[in-house]
Amino acid sequence: MRAPYEVAVRAQAELGEGPTWDPASGRLVWIDILGARIHTYDPVSGRRTVRTTHQHIGAVKPRAGGGLVLNLRDGVAVLDPGHNFRWLHHEPVPGRRANDAAVAPDGSLWAGTMRYDEAAGGGTLSRITGEASVEVVLDDVAVSNGTGWSPDGRLMYYIDSPTRRVDVFDFADGRPVNRRPLVEIEDGAGFPDGLTVDAEGCVWVALWDGAAVRRYTPAGELDRIVPLPVPRVTACTFAGPDLTDLYITTARVGLASPPALSGSVFVVPGAGKGLAQPAFRG
Repeated sequence: MRAPYEVAVRAQAELGEGPTWDPASGRLVWIDILGARIHTYDPVSGRRTVRTTHQHIGAVKPRAGGGLVLNLRDGVAVLDPGHNFRWLHHEPVPGRRANDAAVAPDGSLWAGTMRYDEAAGGGTLSRITGEASVEVVLDDVAVSNGTGWSPDGRLMYYIDSPTRRVDVFDFADGRPVNRRPLVEIEDGAGFPDGLTVDAEGCVWVALWDGAAVRRYTPAGELDRIVPLPVPRVTACTFAGPDLTDLYITTARVGLASPPALSGSVFVVPGAGKGLAQPAFRG
């Protein structure tokens, strides 16, 4: 039987993460956290680019005015269309680095952090605006990971990976309240990492050490499993001009004998219909 996936980008990223579709350029943007690299991939031409950052990078998202916003080890910065760099929020904390991030419906960046040793309570989730206002939303997490919103913007989904849960909040007036579990990942199935929400409101979850991406309904019911040939699956997003192809990043860090495709980017053509993601307003 034909595998449901294809290899979009054959790579050996140490910690591939954060795939994001940039509709302005028609490219997939993704990162290698520990390799300190920003990658782009054009699915039409196959053209790829790589840009090295000066420190570990947790996430990168398009800006409304062009360029990118970067969740870096020491804070959040922006690159303008001319590739000029400036800090938006600079807050170095010894032993801590940036991790996953997402742009909310209002255009603010929700940026996660974690300690390198993954200590409980060492990470945060913060809301950062284009005016550089910063609000710590969650201050007691270990590995701040996938964040996303329902199609109507009334729910927010969030993953703190060691909890093995995908949590859901009511989202009102730009604030998450009433936190409760949506999904609990069973022992032996890996840890939830990145997530994306599709146009039907279903939540797709990448499973670190689970060799798969799972789709859950808004009620938390397991709806679909996409198996992959590598164990460390990190994140996923819908991309392409019609947002129907699911792109998946993976990692090889920490594996004594990583499978040959570990660190590559996979794609599941026609997996569903994604949501257009807002750009960062800053």
